[in-house]
Amino acid sequence: MSEIAKAYDPKLVEPKWYQAWIDADAFRGLPDESKEAFCIVIPPPNVTGMLHMGHVLNNTIQDILVRRARQEGKKALWQPGTDHASIATHARIERELRKEGKTRYDLGRESFIKRAWQWSDEHRNIILNQLKKLGASCDWSRTVFTMDEKYVHSVYTAFVRLYERGYIYRGKYMGKWCPVSLTALSDEEVIMKPQKGFLYKMRYELVEDPGQYLEISTTRPETLMGDTAVAVHPEDSRFNHLIGKHVWRPFPRAEIPIIGDDAVDREFGTGVLKVTPAHDEMDFQIGLRHNLPVIDVFNPNATLNDLAGEGFSGVDRFEARKIAIEKLKKLDLFIEAEDYENNVGFSERADVPIEPRISDQWWMRYPKVEEAKLAVENGSVCFYPPRWEKVYLHWLNNIRDWCISRQLWWGHRIPVWYRKGEDRNNQENWHISVDGPPDPDNWEQEDDVLDTWASSWLWPFATMGWPNPSNEESDVLNFFYPPDDLVTAPDIIFFWVARMIMAGLEFMGPEKEKLTSEEIKERIPFRNVYFTGMIRDLKGRKMSKSLGNSPDPLDLIDKFGADGLRFGIMSVAPKGQDILFSDERVEQGRNFCNKLWNACRFRQMSGKLEDNSSLDNILSRFDSDKFDEYDHWIINQLIVQIHQIEICYDNYDFNLMAQGIYSFFWSDYCDWYLEVSKTKLKNESLRDNCLAIQDFILRQVLLIAHPFIPFITEELWHNLGYGDKDSFIQDHCMENSSQIRNQIYQSGIEEESHLMGANNIDELQSLIIRARFLKAEYNVANKRDVTFYYNVGDGYDELVNSHVENIKHLVGASKLISCNEAPEGAPAEVTRMGTIYLDLASAVDVPAEKERLNKELIRLEKQITGSEARLSDNNFLNKAPEKVIQGAREQLAINKTKRDDFQKLINNLG
Repeated sequence: MSEIAKAYDPKLVEPKWYQAWIDADAFRGLPDESKEAFCIVIPPPNVTGMLHMGHVLNNTIQDILVRRARQEGKKALWQPGTDHASIATHARIERELRKEGKTRYDLGRESFIKRAWQWSDEHRNIILNQLKKLGASCDWSRTVFTMDEKYVHSVYTAFVRLYERGYIYRGKYMGKWCPVSLTALSDEEVIMKPQKGFLYKMRYELVEDPGQYLEISTTRPETLMGDTAVAVHPEDSRFNHLIGKHVWRPFPRAEIPIIGDDAVDREFGTGVLKVTPAHDEMDFQIGLRHNLPVIDVFNPNATLNDLAGEGFSGVDRFEARKIAIEKLKKLDLFIEAEDYENNVGFSERADVPIEPRISDQWWMRYPKVEEAKLAVENGSVCFYPPRWEKVYLHWLNNIRDWCISRQLWWGHRIPVWYRKGEDRNNQENWHISVDGPPDPDNWEQEDDVLDTWASSWLWPFATMGWPNPSNEESDVLNFFYPPDDLVTAPDIIFFWVARMIMAGLEFMGPEKEKLTSEEIKERIPFRNVYFTGMIRDLKGRKMSKSLGNSPDPLDLIDKFGADGLRFGIMSVAPKGQDILFSDERVEQGRNFCNKLWNACRFRQMSGKLEDNSSLDNILSRFDSDKFDEYDHWIINQLIVQIHQIEICYDNYDFNLMAQGIYSFFWSDYCDWYLEVSKTKLKNESLRDNCLAIQDFILRQVLLIAHPFIPFITEELWHNLGYGDKDSFIQDHCMENSSQIRNQIYQSGIEEESHLMGANNIDELQSLIIRARFLKAEYNVANKRDVTFYYNVGDGYDELVNSHVENIKHLVGASKLISCNEAPEGAPAEVTRMGTIYLDLASAVDVPAEKERLNKELIRLEKQITGSEARLSDNNFLNKAPEKVIQGAREQLAINKTKRDDFQKLINNLG
C-alpha cells in the first residue's frame, strides 16, 4: 500500500500499470482445462490504420468483455492481429511512386512487393501500440498478420479445398471495376450513392427508313461508341414493328440491329434502350441472349481507347461525355437533357464511380449457405441487437457468387499455375495446389491476388494454426474454439460476419454436404455478435476529417486519460444505436475517475487500513450491533446494482452498466452515504464498523468498474490493500450478487433488518430530495441555516427523529421541526412519508424580498396590460402575420403565469 496522491494523474498511472501487466504476462491466453474458456478475436485493423473513435468504441467493448471473463475465473484469450489490406496498402505505395514519377510497372512485381513489405513492417504495429494506450488486454504474444507464412498457408489450403469441392471457378463475367485501384470489386465493396445528373435524350436514324428516327434516353452518352444494338420490349406496340430493322450508330458510324427483349423497361425514358454489352450488366445479359458483339471502348483506368473512334482515345470518361454530346448536337441528333436523380455505385476504397467491366475473374459459390441461415435462426449465433438478423438473412436469401480475384500485387497470390504457352481457358493446363507444381519452370502463376476478405473470413481459426496447428496451437484451437463473442460494425455484416460463419461451418470439421444442428453449434466461429453503432457529432453528422469533427483519440487520452475516454464513450453508447459524441462526454468520464480517486483517498485519510486482502477479512470486521439504516441501505443498493450489472452483461447493455456504476457511486455512495459517514467517523464506537463498510463498498466498486476503467481501479486496488504486489485485480474472482448477499448474512447481518433498513432510507431519501427541491425553487439552495417543518404519517415520526441530524446535514438546514398543521405561508412538497414545509422567513430577508417581488409584479402587470390591449386591437389582428399574433398570445400567457407565481411568493412571505 502507498499513499494516494492528492490529485489523480493518468499520465503517471496508466503507462506504469500497462507495463506491469505486460511484464507479468497478465493477458496470456493459455489453455487450462480446470477453467472455463472465453475467447474473442479482434476485428483485425488494417495495416494502414490509425486509431479512430470507432476503434475506441469497438475495442473498449471487447476489453470490457474479456476483463469481465477473467474476473469470473475464466481462462480468457483476446486474439489480436492486423490485416494486410490489399487495396489500401496498394494505394499508399502507388501514391508514393507517383511522387517519384513512377508506377508499379516501373518497379516490377518483385520490387513492388518488397516495398510493400517494408512499408507494412514499419506501420503495422502503429495501431496495435495505440490500442495498448487505450488499455486493450490482448495476448500480444499471439499477434497474427494475415501475410504471415502460416496464415498464408491457411488461405491457400482453403482455396484449394473449395476448388476441389466445386465452389471455385474461373470465368469471363461482367463485374464491378474500380478505375483507380484497377481491380475488380465484389458487390459488398460498392457503395450506392444518390447522384443528381441528367437523362440525355438523343435520336438514332433508321437505316431502312431514312429521315425517320428512334428516340433514346441514357445517363451515359459516353458509352454509345460501344453500342451494338438498340432494344425495345417485344410487347410495346409503339416499337415492336421495328424489330429486325436497323439504326445508324452515330459514331463510329455503323449499322446496329433493333432487337426485342423482355428486360426493357417500357416506362423508363423513351422506352428504347441502347445496348452496350461491354459497359452495363443488364446490357451484357441482353447481349448474351442475342449473340451481340462486345465492344469495350474503355481502358482499365476509365479513359477511352482507340475503339471509341476519333477524338476520344485517351480522354477521361466524364470529359468524353461532354464531347459525345457536342458531336450529337453537330449531327442534329441531340434532343435535350433532363434533370435526373439515380443511385450510382462508388468504389468503397477509392470513392469514385465504378465501371461495369468484362474480365476473366475467379469466383466462389458460397458454401454452407443454408446452415449459415439456420445457425442464426436456431440461436446458435445470437445477434445484438437482434434486428440485424433480418438484414443478415435477407442477404443470404439473395446471395450472389463472390468475385474473389483482385488485379493487385500485394496480397495472397492466387495458388493457380498455368502451363506455359498453353491455353489458360483449358482446365487441363491448370495446376492448383498449396505448394505449387513440382516442375515450376514449366508453369507460370496467376497474376491476381485474392480479395482481402477471402483471407480474413478464416480469422477465427486460422489465427490458431488451422489447418496444420503445432501441438501448442492445437491445444489453443481445441480449447478456445469456437470464440464466444464478436464485436464489430454492422457495415461489414456481409463482408465479414456472414462469411466467417460460412467458413467455420465449412472447414471446422470433416467435409460434409449437410450439417446437423449439433454440428452447426460445434463449428460456428462465435456464439454472440454485438453490432456497435456509428459515432456521430452532436449535430448527428458522421465523423470525418473533412468536416473537422473527428477528434484524435490519442489527444483525448492525453487530455482526459484512457480511463476517462473509455468510461465517457461507454456511458453514451446505447446498444446498437448511433452515438452522439462530444468532448464533454469524455470529460464526464474523467470527472468520474477523479471522484473515485478522491473517495478512495478520503477512506485512506479517515483511518487505519486493516487487512483488506480478502472479502472475508473485510466482512469479519462488520459489527451488526453498530449498523444503522444507512449502512443497511448502502449495502442493499450495492447488491441491487451488481445484480443489474449481471443482467446488463447478459443483454450487452454497456451504457446502462456505465450509467448504473456512475449513479450508484456518485449519488448513493458519495452524495449520501459518505456524507452520513462523516458524523459516524467522529464517533469512536462507530468508526471501525463504518470504515469496514467503506472498505467493502469500495472493493466491490473497483471490481465492477475495472473492465471499464482498468488503470485507475488497478492503482486504487493496490493502494487500499485489496491485492498484493504479485497479483492484479483480475486475479481476484469477483463474487456475484447472490454470493455477496449470502456472505453478508453469514457475517451476522440479519436479512430482515437489512431490507427494512434499506427501505427506511429510501423513504428518508425521498424526503431529503423534496426538501432540496424546495430550497432550489426559492433560490436558497446554498444556504445552510434555513428551517423546515414536517408533518409525516403514522410510524414515520420515530424514523425522522432518529435521523434528524443526518437529514439536516444532507438538506442543509439548521432546524427540522415537527408540526400538526401547515405553517402559514410556507411552501410545501409532498413525499411518500408526508409533507415538508420551507420556512421562507428563515431563508430570506423578508422585507427586501417582498420589495423585490412587488417591483417585478408591477413590471409584469404593465406588460400584461399592454399585450391585452394589443391583442384586442382589430388593426393589429387584421394586418400582423399569424406567427406574430401567435407569439404575442404565447408571451401573454407566459407573463400571466409569472405574475401568478410572484403573487404566490409574496403571499407565502406573509
